[in-house]
Amino acid sequence: MDGSGVRLLIASQLGDIVAPAFRELFGPGLVTVAVDEAAVRSAIADNLRYDVVLTDLTWQHVDLEFQFDGLDVLDIVQRLGRPAPVLFALQGHNAERDHLDEAVARDGVSGTVPKAGGVAGIAAALREVAAGRVLDMRPPAEPSIHRWFSGGRRGETAARMAGAIAAGRAANHDTLAAAAKCSRNTAVKVAEKYLGPLIRERGEHAEELPLTTQTVYRWCGKHDRYLISWCRRNGHADVLGS
Repeated sequence: MDGSGVRLLIASQLGDIVAPAFRELFGPGLVTVAVDEAAVRSAIADNLRYDVVLTDLTWQHVDLEFQFDGLDVLDIVQRLGRPAPVLFALQGHNAERDHLDEAVARDGVSGTVPKAGGVAGIAAALREVAAGRVLDMRPPAEPSIHRWFSGGRRGETAARMAGAIAAGRAANHDTLAAAAKCSRNTAVKVAEKYLGPLIRERGEHAEELPLTTQTVYRWCGKHDRYLISWCRRNGHADVLGS
């Protein structure tokens, strides 16, 4: 496949801006743009299978950044029964790290491409993916938040407490227990048992300092976009107040 005739879905808030360049490269009738969740669902459900889905990993939009992202796009592609290789476009900043750690561990992902490479660089990556190749991807940080949260009952409880804190629905053990729908005794152990070990293993707290509840709350604020995304996409939207 030489790149012409590639059926491409661009899932991005800025899709309409870059689409003309990709239509010139791949064919005017073969590039579809979706700028929000409803449009992504419609584009995938109502069309033939795409050769590649190109999506922003994180969506830089004030109304969407905590409500929808590229991992949602991946979920939609897989759940609607229209599988297509997904290529994530990256800004390249640290705020993407948590999303990227999950993305590279997920089935159906064929690679990442830096936006800084411009249309030419992205088009080259699209051609490779359309030809069936999987691009090199950096391994996730260990342990990734995604893997920790996916690790059984303790991980699920940790995720629910982290999501509640990130969403601003907890300020102490009592409000945390209420928001995460766990016992107060469980909420008291948020630093000791549920999130503290993760923070330590990831090297995100100085070894010489005690790891306290305040440490956990600060950490959740730092990772709030991903924590909210994970809970939203994995059946725990209730802890977010949704």
